[in-house]
Amino acid sequence: MAGETTNATQIVVPARTLVWLAPVGTTAPADATTAMGAEWYSVGLTTEDSLKFNEEPQFETVKSAQSDYPSRTFQTSDSATIEVDLQQWNGKNFKAVFGGGTITEVTPTGGGTGKHYKFVPPKVGGRSEIAAVIEVIDGGKHYRYIVPRAMQMEGVQNDLQKAKEAVLPLRLAVQGGDDADAWYLLTDDPSFAPAA
Repeated sequence: MAGETTNATQIVVPARTLVWLAPVGTTAPADATTAMGAEWYSVGLTTEDSLKFNEEPQFETVKSAQSDYPSRTFQTSDSATIEVDLQQWNGKNFKAVFGGGTITEVTPTGGGTGKHYKFVPPKVGGRSEIAAVIEVIDGGKHYRYIVPRAMQMEGVQNDLQKAKEAVLPLRLAVQGGDDADAWYLLTDDPSFAPAA
């Protein structure tokens, strides 16, 4: 077809994905390949096909008697979410999935020398926000979704089955404000270069 542009190098296959979390206000990476700062921690292993970034604008329409189609469509709001199932159980991942909480050391009542810990999820109204970075690597191309503020938006269901690993469902709702970008993408993919 005349004028058709095909370029198979612009197909992205996420060969490797990583999810990083940090307290809100942590300095985000300034490019797509610089090493993550010490304040960021990786959630570790995640299930193969669970990582999703969803951006969902909402619209309203104005209908008129003179048309079967909307006369005008306007955007009323925007939302974005991150979904991923974490395979590693640890204190930081539990806090991320439950929206905060506290972990304390407890003394075993039955004796013994091993340490025991108690996790308590946050009370209603006590959930905390978190910063997130999704990293996607496809060969020599790198993509980083930077989310300065997000909050766990769903309840947690743990399927505790003998024949399958138990995962922690991280479901972050991107938070916004007028003073900063709610999310943005950094990449070294040359196909993103602005047109001359």
